Amino acid sequence: MVKVREKKADSIKESAQKKSVKITGMNKFENDQNDEKVYFMAVGGLEHIGQNMYVYKYKGKYLVVDCGMGFIEEEIGAGDVQYCDTTWLEKHKKDVVGFVITHGHEDHIGALKFIWPKFRKPIYCTRFPGEIIKRTFMGLEMDFNENKDFVIFDHHGANFDIAPFQIETFHVSHSLPEAQMLVIKTPAGKILHTGDWTFNDGIPIENPTDYARLREIGSDPKLLAVACDSTSADRQERQTTELEVRETLTEIMKKAPGRVFVTGYSRSIARIKMFAEAARAAGRIAAIKERTNPNPVPYVGLPEFREIGINFGYLNESDTLLHNEIKDLPAEKQAIYLTGSQGEKYAMLTRLCRGHVKELKLQPTDTVVFSAIVIPGRESDVSFLYNKLARMGIHTHTIYDTDHVHASGHAGRPEYEKFYEIVHPQTIIPMHGEYMTELLNGKMAMERGGAKHMMLVHNGEIIALKDGAEPYVSETFQTGLVVMEGETERSTDDQVYKNRKKIATSGVIFVTLPVDKRGFLKGVPEVSSAGIFESDTTGFMKRQIQIEITKAINKMSTAERKSQENLRKTVQISSNKVVRASFGDDKKPQYNVHFVLK
Repeated sequence: MVKVREKKADSIKESAQKKSVKITGMNKFENDQNDEKVYFMAVGGLEHIGQNMYVYKYKGKYLVVDCGMGFIEEEIGAGDVQYCDTTWLEKHKKDVVGFVITHGHEDHIGALKFIWPKFRKPIYCTRFPGEIIKRTFMGLEMDFNENKDFVIFDHHGANFDIAPFQIETFHVSHSLPEAQMLVIKTPAGKILHTGDWTFNDGIPIENPTDYARLREIGSDPKLLAVACDSTSADRQERQTTELEVRETLTEIMKKAPGRVFVTGYSRSIARIKMFAEAARAAGRIAAIKERTNPNPVPYVGLPEFREIGINFGYLNESDTLLHNEIKDLPAEKQAIYLTGSQGEKYAMLTRLCRGHVKELKLQPTDTVVFSAIVIPGRESDVSFLYNKLARMGIHTHTIYDTDHVHASGHAGRPEYEKFYEIVHPQTIIPMHGEYMTELLNGKMAMERGGAKHMMLVHNGEIIALKDGAEPYVSETFQTGLVVMEGETERSTDDQVYKNRKKIATSGVIFVTLPVDKRGFLKGVPEVSSAGIFESDTTGFMKRQIQIEITKAINKMSTAERKSQENLRKTVQISSNKVVRASFGDDKKPQYNVHFVLK
């Protein structure tokens, strides 16, 4: 059983409390009850990709939109997952009215399994992300009530109240089913929250974006603000459609001499559908690669997404079989969809490249198609796959050498131009992107959409919005990231991670001091190292460090040597003389000093 902890370590909370800064924009006689402004803030999701978690406040109540995981930064040297530190929001726990989910990608729902138990407020979503979340909760054996804790609304569009907020949703195109834009309404005004979107109408498994409703909302002069996704605002070219991807895959499969493996996102049900249709057009049988481990797993993966797609009518059961059912067919008849487009450690393509799948081995006649972009932060993992496949003599197709092999779920400049011809907010709040793409998004909103104000802010800055008034940052709060390793939560600035990074870059020296209770040496210090002198075959550096430590300690006064902290500093200073003489002044290894009383 996997336990989901409801409380962070006290050190995380203390750190957040020390760093928080308050800049109140309320006047002397104003409080939550008579305040007529509505507020936007991001716990995560600004100036970076992932960890989307936004909050709206009105009359002292807080509405959370999305609750996503982030991408682990490699230099942290830690962790399974990374998500937002909610210390600040937990102080307002009783006033949180619910979580509204725009769509089912991990960077929008993946942190619910860690954060939701701390609040236990209703989750409002459509059936597709709802099914993912519920299966994830069940896999982790979490305590939840399906009827009480989930409110499933119509994926074609819905209206509902989460007092004091009124919510309207309508369908928008994205790279998985049932993505929604939100209209968050209060007496202070209404805000359009886009979630992730694109105007890619060539997605045959569902309806296109509801342009009629978008036009009605966008033309309202009382539209207070638009909080808009900025992920691919720097893309200049026209969007590729799923239908074009289907044609590309068809041609690749017709020409390939052996098996064709297509790797993409597990939740991209439309892509799986296009893959299946391409295989059929090329005279192949489409299948997904099932897991090699027959035991249940506490997460939702490709087999479950196929099942969900079939249950909701987005896929036919005959569209894709299982690899086990087609493995004996001639190679030129096989087309196999699998995970691993981002080089994930345990994904099927990564395991195939490492030779860790007993029942399936890659062959030089195979073709591997990467039907995905490279997510920021995954470059080195994907590069490993590209190079490994090339060394194996396997032909590959990627976004770098093959046109229309992937259709993005995010808008580029042509789509933003169309969007801001339709939508005309008073204020633009760019979100979910690098700082530069957020800036590009904001500039287009002002130039084409007529926005009067651009609020390009940071996580933790609270924007006050009021009809006809200039928006401003009314208050700030401390934000941060939390890494979950097993069942342990730590802030990313935890000393443990700082030490790991230092050890990884500069190495570590271990010193054991044999001393008596007065601090006098009673033998030769034992010295070993990781990352400093393993290759010092003559033992010269080790002996020099021992000599320098002994000389330095023997020079200490009787009073100085009584303090173990003084002894530690002496060890570090004397050892550094030797290390820097060999490696230069920039080398600053970590030191671990252990005392043995003689």
